Amino acid sequence: MKNTIIKKIVLTLAVLLCYSSCEKLVEVDLPINQLTTSQVFESTSTAEGALSALYAEMQSFSIIAGGSTGAGGLLGSYTDDLDGYDVYSNNASMDLFNNIQNASNTTVKLVWGNGYRQIYMANAIIEGLEKSSGIPEKDKSRIKSEAIFIRSLIYYYLTEIFGNLPYTTSTDYSINQSLSKLSSTEILQRISQDLSIISPFLDIEYRNAERIYINRKTVDLLTAIVYVRLKQWNLAENLLTGITTSPLYSFPQDLSKTFKKDGKHILWQLKPIYANTATPEASLYNFSSGVPRYYAASENLLAIFSPTDQRKIFWMSPVVNGSKTYYKINKYKTITSNNDEYSIVFRLQEAYLLLAESLAQQNRIPEAVHYLNAIRSLSGLGNISNTISKDVVLEEILAENRREFFSERGIRFLSLKRNGKLNILSQSKPNWKNFHSIWPIPVSELALNPSLNPQN
Repeated sequence: MKNTIIKKIVLTLAVLLCYSSCEKLVEVDLPINQLTTSQVFESTSTAEGALSALYAEMQSFSIIAGGSTGAGGLLGSYTDDLDGYDVYSNNASMDLFNNIQNASNTTVKLVWGNGYRQIYMANAIIEGLEKSSGIPEKDKSRIKSEAIFIRSLIYYYLTEIFGNLPYTTSTDYSINQSLSKLSSTEILQRISQDLSIISPFLDIEYRNAERIYINRKTVDLLTAIVYVRLKQWNLAENLLTGITTSPLYSFPQDLSKTFKKDGKHILWQLKPIYANTATPEASLYNFSSGVPRYYAASENLLAIFSPTDQRKIFWMSPVVNGSKTYYKINKYKTITSNNDEYSIVFRLQEAYLLLAESLAQQNRIPEAVHYLNAIRSLSGLGNISNTISKDVVLEEILAENRREFFSERGIRFLSLKRNGKLNILSQSKPNWKNFHSIWPIPVSELALNPSLNPQN
């Protein structure tokens, strides 16, 4: 009986959060019902349910989701890792693949709207907890910290994609309807401040053995990503060293096991919403004949793999269609009766390459090469010399990031952007222009809130 009541309360909250906070930041029609909110936040178990609804939103609709709304496909094709084939999308995703900037693009609007809806949800949880008197302080701090982490992650992606943004920690319509933009640097600084505040309230040990909820090391990794973006190399190094030396994490010995849910290299992953269903990534990239439905590896991506690199063998599959061979992204393999794959958000390999980058930027080349070679050796590649120049090692790290994380979380876009190298895409993407480093703000948002002007 108690579980049924909890489910009803949580469902009510989820519906209110999703629909009373419209797609647009400036169209949060009304605050969520105060009676329902107080009921949800009168116990730890019901507050946990509200947080679980936010985690489910991250798996289904967020920019880090593995499906059609996620950065893996959208930014992978916006750069040079993936070719797009989705001719049924009313040209929304295909315009992004072709680098056609259009402020009316429905996918661009969806990314913006989904992001701010999830920020609203996180803010509603934070506000509900702050008003609660029925939840122990330790539980309250931990749940609030997880919501702040998710809000920070969404803000990080939104500012990388759209540049300067409105930033809010409130659900108050009267505040949000006319917010002006903050610079990307200001937003990144606020994110790093928030993450440093919440870190002590999260345990290092996972509260679920499947690592489907964040821990302190997950916070450390996102904080390090932000530090690297801000060129605060030594701060990033300290956090990344703590991750790479943690006994919680180790690399899989078998490359084919990289995307299985029980890997000790996983910092955080998202469980499919429905039992036994494929991950969104497996569904998005899957095809067995004919032309790809959504995406396949680009020729440009295929060309960077050497014959000895096992990742092309284990993480791609050729699909022959007449005289044409496509390469399916095959990191997630289980399509039916899935019980061994979850969507990995963060894994140890990213910490190693970020640490290599941070060390190289501090001119500590032999140390940087050590971490770079650790990733290369997992894929059957030989070591590179630790006597190479700083510029060369940074190029090698950039290339290794691409080989390791193609189709994952838009990491190719993020890596190129922080290294100031997005414009190399003009060599492989005929429509690429300098201003494509950010997407346009949806035209509907500019109409509703003139403070968002000027357009990107």
